[in-house]
Formats: sequence, structure tokens, C-alpha cells
Amino acid sequence: MSVFSSLGAEDYDRKYSDKELIRRIADYFKPHIKMLLFIASMVIIVSSAGAVQPLIVSKSIEYFGENFNLSLIGWMVLGILSLNTINWFANLLRRQYTVQIIADVAVKLAEDGFQASIMHDLSFYDEFTSGRIQSRITSDTRDFGTLIAIITDLVSQLFESILLAIILLQINVTLSLIVFTIIPVVFIFTYLYRNLARRVTRAGMQAMAEVNTTIKETISGISVAKNFRQEKSVFELFTEANQLSYRVNIKRGFVLSFVFPVLHLFAGFAIAALVYFGSMTVQQGMVTAATWYLFTISLDRFLYPVMNLSSFITQIQTGLSAAERVFALIDAESSVKQTDNIQAGGLSGKITFDHVGIRYKTGEPVVEDLELDIKAGESVAFVGHTGAGKTTIARMIARFYEYQSGRLLIDGKDIRSFDLNSYRNNLGIVTQVPFLFSGTIMDNIRYACENVPEDEIHQIAYSIGNGEWVESLSNGFYTQVGERGNLLSMGQKQLVALMRVLVQKPAIFILDEATASIDPFTERQIQKALNIILSKTTSILIAHRLSTIKSADRIIVLDSGRIIESGDHDQLIALNGGYADLYQTYFRHQSLDYVNKAYQFKEQ
Repeated sequence: MSVFSSLGAEDYDRKYSDKELIRRIADYFKPHIKMLLFIASMVIIVSSAGAVQPLIVSKSIEYFGENFNLSLIGWMVLGILSLNTINWFANLLRRQYTVQIIADVAVKLAEDGFQASIMHDLSFYDEFTSGRIQSRITSDTRDFGTLIAIITDLVSQLFESILLAIILLQINVTLSLIVFTIIPVVFIFTYLYRNLARRVTRAGMQAMAEVNTTIKETISGISVAKNFRQEKSVFELFTEANQLSYRVNIKRGFVLSFVFPVLHLFAGFAIAALVYFGSMTVQQGMVTAATWYLFTISLDRFLYPVMNLSSFITQIQTGLSAAERVFALIDAESSVKQTDNIQAGGLSGKITFDHVGIRYKTGEPVVEDLELDIKAGESVAFVGHTGAGKTTIARMIARFYEYQSGRLLIDGKDIRSFDLNSYRNNLGIVTQVPFLFSGTIMDNIRYACENVPEDEIHQIAYSIGNGEWVESLSNGFYTQVGERGNLLSMGQKQLVALMRVLVQKPAIFILDEATASIDPFTERQIQKALNIILSKTTSILIAHRLSTIKSADRIIVLDSGRIIESGDHDQLIALNGGYADLYQTYFRHQSLDYVNKAYQFKEQ
């Protein structure tokens, strides 16, 4: 089995032609055209200085044979020193400005890659791992940055080769043609080789992305690994990914290092032929010793960039492969399609599902022919077994997933016609596991509303259980939450997430309630926060707790993506249907009657 077999491309990857890649890359250079022209002028100076130096030495040797002169030697030394000084200074400027362009272009490419990644819908992240996406934005943009420096070196050396080729032709056409025979061989070989170089380079990057993914997932889940004493297993997973990367890059290194010795072999044949024919021309008096020196020294300078072309090709393929992976991320199409950019403004929150159907895979519908009207300001709880379609419905309203049939209307307008940013400004969402960013509780509450006055935040906070949850914190609103909020309890994280919604004042509230057990004191405070939100918004509740379900104006019972019952708690219990079954299975033990009966039974 090939070592590359487990490194399949992501579904959104695509192959770009060299022409298309160069065009895309050129777009990133357009803002730096003046700097590029300056670099080009420095390249010309560097190349010219390098090409002229052997000509000065040759002419001086030729003149010394006729008239030895110490003064002339001094002028020759001064001329060579001057050329080298000019060469050094121009090369310094070229490299300094190249570094500036590398930084600017790499930053812009990383920004575009990151912007594309955050604009993709949630289904994109359901399918593709964040570690691999991160690798494209970090490692690949860095590899692309080196492409710029490589290209300037290549252009400089090729320009010098052209100047030296002109000089060689003026010295002796026959000898020059012998040397030039190697050029088509080099170009044919490197052209055929480039596809293999691109393939192994891409595989090396995919292997490194796999290592990054393993590290990221392992660190994120380290607490679970420790809880189940799986440190050894975690290490083995990393070792497997690392060894795969090792094997891939060993093969990559072999392929990339193979070309240079082969080209040196070609060059050896050309030099051998040149030595033979060159010695014949000197013996026959066709050229002088000084001219022969110029030819041999120029030959070395001429062949060096031609031979280096193979090395440049491998590095260029690395840069192009990196650009290809980043462009694939940028160009990946979002499954969520908007038909217009109407500014949502202040919505009332009326929601209409008109025969809506959604499927994640062909032939596997998640929601079918959904018909439902939710009034502005109404709170609706969706209940059902796992996989019934509850979260999918909420995510369709948030435009995280695309539906395939029917219409979804907000305030009578097609949801696809709204500008996504302005529409989502009207949404407040609390996910099943509330996510908090590193920083303080105040930072997280103000996450989407930076300018909310602190007095308003205090007022809202103290309307929830008289603010006891805030006073229980070590430093109040300025308590650090830690990475992902791990310094807070689940209940505290939920309260912060709900506060984040309250200060936003959305028109539509979506709650995918957490299933983790919460102490009764915290649950009462969470319910108070929920009641405040429910009184002011259209609310979609993916409910797992009886207290939340009962607080809803209407309960929708789902089964396999279809509505089977609708009503309030008492009405649905009286029907003795699907909801009654769910209640007996999941919710009854949360009811006060059940707790009282259990307590009385224990007392007896």
C-alpha cells in the first residue's frame, strides 16, 4: 500500500493549473507593484555586476600578456571591488524589500484564508477537521511566503545567465552552442518532474496537517483522556500520525533530491565535451588563453543558475502546493446560498416553515415537508428522540444549514433574501455546550455588543436571582473564565451565555439546552434568565429539561423529521401519544410530583 494512500485530499480540494495559480498569486502582488519594480531594478544591477566581473578579469589578463603594468592591476582590483560593493548593496536592498513583500503577501493570504474559514457554514466544520484547516492558514501560508524569495533569486540568476550567454556567443559561437545543448535537456526534465514534485509536496503538507489535527484534538480532549487513563493511547495516536508524516516526508525528500544529481550528470557530459573542443580551439590558435579563461569562468557562472533551476523547481512546487491548498480553502463553496442582500433591520420574529425539507446526504432526509407557523414573540419547545430533527430546525433558522425544498420565511420574507450579517444580528443563540472565550466574564457578555454600558449589564445580572450568581464569583464580572470557560461550572457558563444574549436584545432566541446536571439553585437562576428572554423574543427551545418545556407557549413533538403532535404540556399529556411516551421516558423524573412521591416512598 502506498504511504500516501491515507492522505486523501479534502472534498473541497481542487487542482489548479500553473497558469491559474500564477494569475491568482499575481493578484496578491498588484498592491506592491512599485516595490516589485524596485526589486527588479536591483536584480538587474546584481546580475549585471556578476556577469561583467569575469569580462574585466579576462580583458586584464589579455592586456597583461602584452604590457604588464602595476597601475593597471590596481585599476582592475578597484574595478572588481567596486562591482562587488555595488553587488552587495543592491543585493541587500533587494532582499530587504523582498522580506517586506513576503510579510505583506503572507499576511494577506492568511487573512483571506481565515476569513473564508469563518464564513463557511457549520456543515463545513461538521465534515472537515479544524486542525487541517488551521494547517492551511498557518503552515501553508508560511510556505507560500518563501516562494517570493525563491522567485527573486531565480529571476536574478536567470537574468545573469542571459547576459553571460550573450558574452559566450561573442567569444565563440561553436563552444557556446555545445554549452547550450544542456538547456533543453534541463527544461524537459524539470517540466516532466514538476508534476511528481507537486504531488509529493502536497502529500507532505497533508501529512503535517494530520499531525496538527491529532495534536489539536488531543490537547482539547486531554481531560477526558486523563479521566479514562488513556495517556498511552493518546501518545500512540500521535506517534502513528507522526510516523506517517515521517515516512511521507522521507519519500518526498528522496524525490526532491533525486533531480539535482541527474542534472549534474547532464552537465558533466556538456563540460567534458566543452573541455575537449575548447582545448582544440586553443591549440589551433582560434582563441587566446585569456579568452579561454573567460569562457570557462563564465561557463561556471552560466551553468550554476541553470543547474539550480532544479532546486528552485522543487521549492517553487512547495510554494505552489501551499498556495493551491490555501486557495482551495478560500474557494470552497458554502452550502448556504443567499439570493439577495436585504438588510434585516429590526425583525418582529415571525417564522414560517412552508413545506421545508432538508437532508445532509442524498436519500437521507432529516426533516421532511415541515409546515409550521411561529408567531412573533411566541416561545416554541421542540422535543423528540435523538435524531428527530430538533437541532436541525434551529440551525436552519440560524442559516447554519441549507434546506433543499420548500420556503422558510421570517416576517413574511424569504430567509435567503436577507444579508446574513444583518439577519444574524437579530439572533441570540445559546448552544448545547456554551462556549466562552478566554478573558473575563464581562468580556464574554460584551462579546457581540462591546458598547453596552456596565450599569445596564449590572441591572440585567441582578434581575436574575438578585445577582447572587455574580456575587458568588471571586472577582465578580471581572473573574477570569479560563480556556473555553473551564474555570466556571456548567451552570455559570450557561448564565454567562444567557447574559450575552440578554444584552444583545435579539428578535429570535435559539436555545439548545445543555443536558449536564445542574444543581437546583443554579437551575432556578437559569430559568429566571430564560423567562426574561422568553418574554421579549420569539424563542426556539431545543428542550431537555421539563422546566424549560413547560415555560414554552407551545410544544412541538417531532419524530423522524415530522411533526406528530403540537400543544401545551397538559394538552399533550391528555392525548397520551408521543409526548406522553417522551414524558414517561425522559421528563417525569424531573417533575415535582415525582420527586415528592419518591421522597415519601423513601420516608416510608
